[in-house]
Amino acid sequence: MTVTRTAAAGLALLLAAACTAPTPPRSQASTAGSAACTPPQGSPGAETATTIDVIEQAYFCILGNYYGGATLDARSLLVAGFAALTQELDRHGRDLPEAVMPPLTGDRRADWTAFEAAYRKVTGQVPDLRDRLAAVTLESMVAALGDNHASWTHGGERPPDMYDGDGYGLGLEANVTRSQATGDLGAALPPLFVTAVQGGAARAAGLRPGDVVESVNGSAPFIDGKATSAIAALYPRYPEARPVRLRLLRQSTGRRWSVTLRPGLFERDPAALRVVTSKLLGDDLAYVRLTAFAPDSATRVLKAITRLRAGRTLAGVVLDLRGNTGGSVKEAARLLSAFVHGAVTAYLCTADSRCEPVRTDDTVELLDLPLAVLTDRGCASACEHFSSAVKDLRAGRLVGGRTAGVISGPSQGYLLRDNTVLAFPARHHLGPARETIDRIGVPPDHSTPLTPEDAAAGRDPALAKALTLLHE
Repeated sequence: MTVTRTAAAGLALLLAAACTAPTPPRSQASTAGSAACTPPQGSPGAETATTIDVIEQAYFCILGNYYGGATLDARSLLVAGFAALTQELDRHGRDLPEAVMPPLTGDRRADWTAFEAAYRKVTGQVPDLRDRLAAVTLESMVAALGDNHASWTHGGERPPDMYDGDGYGLGLEANVTRSQATGDLGAALPPLFVTAVQGGAARAAGLRPGDVVESVNGSAPFIDGKATSAIAALYPRYPEARPVRLRLLRQSTGRRWSVTLRPGLFERDPAALRVVTSKLLGDDLAYVRLTAFAPDSATRVLKAITRLRAGRTLAGVVLDLRGNTGGSVKEAARLLSAFVHGAVTAYLCTADSRCEPVRTDDTVELLDLPLAVLTDRGCASACEHFSSAVKDLRAGRLVGGRTAGVISGPSQGYLLRDNTVLAFPARHHLGPARETIDRIGVPPDHSTPLTPEDAAAGRDPALAKALTLLHE
């Protein structure tokens, strides 16, 4: 389970499920669509044009395979798609009298036929916009699910000079994360400040952790304590290249200044790209940072702890999951199995509440060590699976901040006929106590918010609290 575009691109390759049935005759297409989605057979080829046939395939793929597809009012998808189409026409000054949503009855196939006829009538009059209209229509249909694990991956452009490990953007991270800034501003808390300088324009301009961002492109990041959409400009994606103007305050000196940062490629610290890093804290605590539940990550974490334990008695383990974007349900359950046996770590459920338990792997040897887990709003998906299980099963204590609440369910990918990837959950996630975590997150046992002063001084209050707990 993942939440970033990079992760989505990886999911596209790893999970891409192939909808490879031959295109049916037009007279049969509406009835054949529901059977079009099958498991993956290989990597997708080069993208081709997104057409109404691809949109149809996606529509029936969702209705037939999404965990809520059986009870979904399919009209919500069609209305969202047609609304996006008309808005795009308006943006180009090309609105048409014929761009009218047809009557819908609730019959999924009949409604699709009506939608398709209206769509073809409109797009036939603006052939130069056809590709763009198809893209916004399908994007909006997927967005209408309101599911943080539903996505349509397409147009995966990369900067021409990009190397593996390069980043793109302004070269900074803030306390309001990318996922919050682009999809969950309601969880963001003021003030907005820099937490890390990774390189690029931010480093060249001399930004430092703890610098408070007072405005973004002239707009306040928070108004009456509520985050604004201005924050999203901190996280441009290629090919976005518009400069971003920041007004900054360095509290330690009282300096206020403005700087204009231009998005671009930057080289990231190789150490920051490692999925697992570890070190000994003091003489008796193992610290392991895990940035994603990637394949074999549980084994790598356990090997790191074993190495740190060699020749000494450990008082406990600090597992740092801050910024962990998720990944494999299996890896999350396997890692938890080193701290507790004979337990359910989560439930994966259908829309009618038929739930399958995810259980610990009791072949994993127990570490028999106290555990403190560091969490924040960057901990999402499989990271929340792990964190909620630690909390519910009393396998350790959570320290830091509430998790992201981005854990609808494990995504399954489907390769559409244009070689783009549609992904969504077939089942939704519940915690070990059958609680809903999606959109809510997992609260820490000990809340230790990071302040601009902490960031500027290099202090880590969450880690400090974890050390205290493990030495009690």
